[in-house]
Amino acid sequence: MNALQITSGKIQKLSILLIAFLILGCNTENKDELLTENKPVKTNLMLEALNFFKPISSVPYEELPENYQEINNPVNIKSVHFKGNELKVDLGKKLYFDTRLSKNGTISCNSCHNLNTFGVDNLPTSPGDTKEFGGRNSPTVIYASLHAMQFWDGRAKDVEEQAGMPILNPIEHNIPSEQFLVDRLKGIPEYQEYFKRVFPNEKDPITYKNLTNAIGAFERKLIPESRFDQWLDGDDKALSEKEKNGMRAFIDNGCIACHSGVAVGGQMMQKFGVFGNYWEHTNSKKIDNGLYDITKNESDKYIFKAPSLRNIEKTAPYFHDGSVESLADAIKIMGKLQNDKDLSSEEIDNMVAFLKSLTADIDPKYKK
Repeated sequence: MNALQITSGKIQKLSILLIAFLILGCNTENKDELLTENKPVKTNLMLEALNFFKPISSVPYEELPENYQEINNPVNIKSVHFKGNELKVDLGKKLYFDTRLSKNGTISCNSCHNLNTFGVDNLPTSPGDTKEFGGRNSPTVIYASLHAMQFWDGRAKDVEEQAGMPILNPIEHNIPSEQFLVDRLKGIPEYQEYFKRVFPNEKDPITYKNLTNAIGAFERKLIPESRFDQWLDGDDKALSEKEKNGMRAFIDNGCIACHSGVAVGGQMMQKFGVFGNYWEHTNSKKIDNGLYDITKNESDKYIFKAPSLRNIEKTAPYFHDGSVESLADAIKIMGKLQNDKDLSSEEIDNMVAFLKSLTADIDPKYKK
């Protein structure tokens, strides 16, 4: 074999190797492109929206100690991961649906916050254990654990504290005292065993505090993911163009001043009627003074919690007194009363579409 043949053979081998490397490089490049295509890509509109809203996926799972309520119980907890959590949730669910938590055995938490109808009873105000109606609309319990305060007047700091208050209310559950209910539950063998398993380190586990603790653990599970969450997480097809236009109108008209964050509200107290008397627009049957009834400060008149707008499509009638049935009417009223804006029919229609993207039902296992 001469030198020319050897050189020619080397060149041929090098050419084959070079082609192989080029093909491999192209394949790798294509793979990278495919991986990039499969990753959620945030659009400019999504990035802008994330300045005001947060998806359910942003709510952290936190490891909490058993006595978490004594250490400034945090909000925004997706799942309370402490010892006996699932048992505690099960106990909370049982208590939530139990009519024995009312004096005459006619009312449960679910009566006014029906989990088959998105956590509400769709009534302006709700009848209690004595059939007398309460003074304010029953808000949805779904997503309530994400709120910074509870009740329309913000008098409870979290869902655990809130759970204990209607039970002792003479119009709602009508239980005469904490001890009355504790004694009743102690007389039920099933609860004796349940509380012992959930609170194994306590000599006397059936307490009013443990009861509200368990109900709160159950309610903290009620935070389903909506299409809007999927969109915020990068799925641009999760929202229609009309819904995106509605979100744009929602932002541009200043609705995000009170309705933002992961709960799209529920984080602040605000005067209802910044630019007018609310009852002149809502046709309310009575004038509710709001926070003033607690503080007696003139500056607190007509101040209420700005509610979460999640599942707003399903939770009519609206406002603290359930005085408005139509979501479109509620949007129109809010635009005028809170921002002094006369919203167009198109803006309102688009905002209704956007707010419907916040609808999400809970896992059926949490329903009775």
